[in-house]
Amino acid sequence: MRLGFLNPLFERPGPWATVYVDTSHPDQSSAEEHERHAREACRRLEQQGADARTCRAVYDELATVTPATEPVGRAVFASRGEVVLDPSLTAPPQGAPHACWSALPHVGPLVELAGDDPSCLVAYIDRTGADFELRRARGDRAVGRVTGQQWPVHRTATADWSERHFQLRTENTWEHNAGLIADELRAHQEETQADLVLLVGDARERRAVHDRLPEQLRGRAAETAHGGRAAGSASPGTHAARLLDRDVDEVRARHLHDHTGEVLERFRAGRVPTEGRVTAAEGVPALVDAAREHRIGTLLIRPDGTDLYRDVWAGAEPDQVAMRRTDLQYLGDARPAAVRADDALIRSAAATGAEVLTVPPGGAEDTNGAPVGGLGALLRWPYEGGAPQ
Repeated sequence: MRLGFLNPLFERPGPWATVYVDTSHPDQSSAEEHERHAREACRRLEQQGADARTCRAVYDELATVTPATEPVGRAVFASRGEVVLDPSLTAPPQGAPHACWSALPHVGPLVELAGDDPSCLVAYIDRTGADFELRRARGDRAVGRVTGQQWPVHRTATADWSERHFQLRTENTWEHNAGLIADELRAHQEETQADLVLLVGDARERRAVHDRLPEQLRGRAAETAHGGRAAGSASPGTHAARLLDRDVDEVRARHLHDHTGEVLERFRAGRVPTEGRVTAAEGVPALVDAAREHRIGTLLIRPDGTDLYRDVWAGAEPDQVAMRRTDLQYLGDARPAAVRADDALIRSAAATGAEVLTVPPGGAEDTNGAPVGGLGALLRWPYEGGAPQ
């Protein structure tokens, strides 16, 4: 998961009210039930010291959340009387609404409940051009189109010499347009930083574009025969649209599975010293050092890990994080606050553009290489030895 969408939370001071609410149960459909949940969340915030304006802002936001608007759930982050961010969830939080008043926004559960979100750049291709759409769990958006040569694009069935010459020109038009689409697709992928691409259209047109993609992008490309560029080929609500949606979900899930496996393999190898240097770290002390030096490339979080709950000290800036209060005062923050380790490390990761990845539990004894305490990282550059755990 890329955390750029969380930056508004880290660009202003706290303290913060954080609420995670479950809307997945049918018995929560009544207005009275939602109002009760909103009041209960605000009561908990007040007990923890939240100010009245912020509690009111949270209440007003929660009162509008229903299964009709949010089938699974929503997170609400508010500070100083204003709701700053209210992302949708892809998995429901367990139990009653979780409400927290803390120095940093409590974003740790969001990594699991909002789900890792590989972005898919869909290219709707025909012989004359393509339309491009970016698909993510948090919504789809059109990102552009390209129009190639419009004539000639249709072949004839005759064997006459002049017609064969015309057919050759048609082939050349197809080849030209396929190259143009591939170039534009590469540019949009670089601009959007999409994790993978899906080519939609007739088999020949898809293959012509696929073969002209750069080698690195070809490895991220998949194809589907469902849908197309023509009007009505995959209108919302139709069977074709549902099949296309299924294909997008499948390629995103496959990408996430493969990516998680690759990251865990690198993590397993990286935490073993090679010539006295390691490229992975685990445990809160080692990760705090890495965050302070901007060395975290990918932050790994195992939701059942005990290290997530450990206290660290955090200052106003994302790299002001330490194990001891006195260390942070030495770094320049006179009023540090005790915060959860996962919240502080996620803030640091977001500030430096690092990826955050949820990994499955390792079982009784780390059977899949996941971080033992629940927090680990692939580092941007190696370091000597390791920090004490």
